[in-house]
Amino acid sequence: MKDKFYKYIQELQDTITAGLELVDGKAKFQEDIWKRPEGGGGRTRVIENGNVFEKGGVNISGVHGELPESMQNYFGVKDANFFACGLSLVLHPKNPMVPTVHANWRYFEMYDKDGNIVDQWFGGGQDLTPYYLFNEDAIHFHTTCKTACDKHNPEFYKTYKDKCDTYFWNAHRDEARGIGGLFFDYCKATENMNMENWYDFTTEVGNSFLESYVPIAEKRKDLDFTEAQKNWQEIRRGRYVEFNLVHDKGTLFGLKTNGRIESILMSLPPHVQWVYNHTPEAGSEEEKLIHILQNPIDWVKTNI
Repeated sequence: MKDKFYKYIQELQDTITAGLELVDGKAKFQEDIWKRPEGGGGRTRVIENGNVFEKGGVNISGVHGELPESMQNYFGVKDANFFACGLSLVLHPKNPMVPTVHANWRYFEMYDKDGNIVDQWFGGGQDLTPYYLFNEDAIHFHTTCKTACDKHNPEFYKTYKDKCDTYFWNAHRDEARGIGGLFFDYCKATENMNMENWYDFTTEVGNSFLESYVPIAEKRKDLDFTEAQKNWQEIRRGRYVEFNLVHDKGTLFGLKTNGRIESILMSLPPHVQWVYNHTPEAGSEEEKLIHILQNPIDWVKTNI
């Protein structure tokens, strides 16, 4: 399974980066191949200073070795080894009318001291972080996510949409990072879903990414914007950074397993502002966004 999924994310990385280069029309992804001293490595691809994308990355990795003590304590195991692979992407567009997007699909195995698999699971998802809210964009993104989920289980979309709203919550700000999407983790073999079934579901979601995001980027990338709107984008990016450094499990896992720091922090935008006690103007589009972030809604059913 680990070889099968790693081959999949290699191919998915090629597909996504090629699709995003077409959208941008100027910048190309630069590639770094790296190795982890303890075992494994990855392929990092970063795009910068394009027509559409100010900064973005589409990274894959496959790492293995002894599970660090801090992670053994987290999982409640001893003398465990691990293998983890996945694709992680973040895109920070230049135009504040185009939302930031994040996605990740991953597979994990844990072994006892004799090399036997004692645990394995899939995880992943994708979520949208707009700076200016276009309802039709939110509906399109969530409808694409629901279509992928419905092919495998009619309950998956609501379950993993709710988990996304809960997970990408900046508790110290009492607001969501964005308008959500899907988040699933620790997807293990059960009576109804074996590991092949989880592979099929995870890859279904991964394959839906370009359809969920590219039409939105294409529609908004050439819209006019003001300096004030660009400032708002950078202020909201600060909240994005706060989540990734304070709450995100993937970032923390990478830092605690001696991951490649440039790849881990690829998710951080190049230009960010922290303005003291910033409050959007009453009745503004900026205030409208904050209200939605504080009160997540069902985008598939909504007519607002």
